[in-house]
Amino acid sequence: MDHIARPRHYCTLHTFNGAAMFELTATLIAALKSIDTPTVCNALEVVAPKRRGYGYTTEPLVCTRPELEPLVAIARTATIRSAHPGDLAGDAARKLSDGYYAYVDEGPKPSVVVIQDIDQQQGYGSFWGEVNSSIHLGLGCIGVITDGGIRDLPDIAPGFQMLAGRVIPSHAFVHVVDYARPVTVAGMRVRDGDLIHADQHGAVVIPHDVADSVLGAAQAIQRRERVIIEAARQPGFNIDKLRAAQGKAAEIH
Repeated sequence: MDHIARPRHYCTLHTFNGAAMFELTATLIAALKSIDTPTVCNALEVVAPKRRGYGYTTEPLVCTRPELEPLVAIARTATIRSAHPGDLAGDAARKLSDGYYAYVDEGPKPSVVVIQDIDQQQGYGSFWGEVNSSIHLGLGCIGVITDGGIRDLPDIAPGFQMLAGRVIPSHAFVHVVDYARPVTVAGMRVRDGDLIHADQHGAVVIPHDVADSVLGAAQAIQRRERVIIEAARQPGFNIDKLRAAQGKAAEIH
């Protein structure tokens, strides 16, 4: 059964007992965009070791624009259905739709919409195409991550990233069911306000309290890996040279 989400107020600054805790700054966005999503996952194994086995997509998604730089944004969440008409009609349906778009507009930016398709047959109809990508981009949303369908690939708003479960031709009876609640997409659990990093490999949630540490940890890992990679690409590479390279890499901190 479809439910209407209650309106909520959102701000770019997350607080606890009145104290500022996290803000997605331009500096942090630039830092996180400089590395890909697998590298972010590597870094999280160091700075948040308990997160090693979860918090990222574990099922394949279609990335429509792998050439785009990594997406770094604050999550807005929603659920959709498309196999059958929604329970609401007329003014009630329009009110829910308006509330959803207002939620996207009022939240922190840049944002990424993470939408769970809750139909038994996911991706029966597409919520995403030329129109909705243009609307969302205009509202400060730079991409979508969904286990549902997408379409209109050549006409998607420029710069708008899409990671989806499938590509399909029709929107069928697609409608928003709910928003601003936790969702699970491709194995990744996401709450409203989570920090998301995504690219052609998939997506990962970055805990707010370690976001500033991710780039430094990633660079240290890359320095260690570079020693091994460069050794492996030299003529005459063998097990002894591998062991020597591993020893040198272990000394890098």
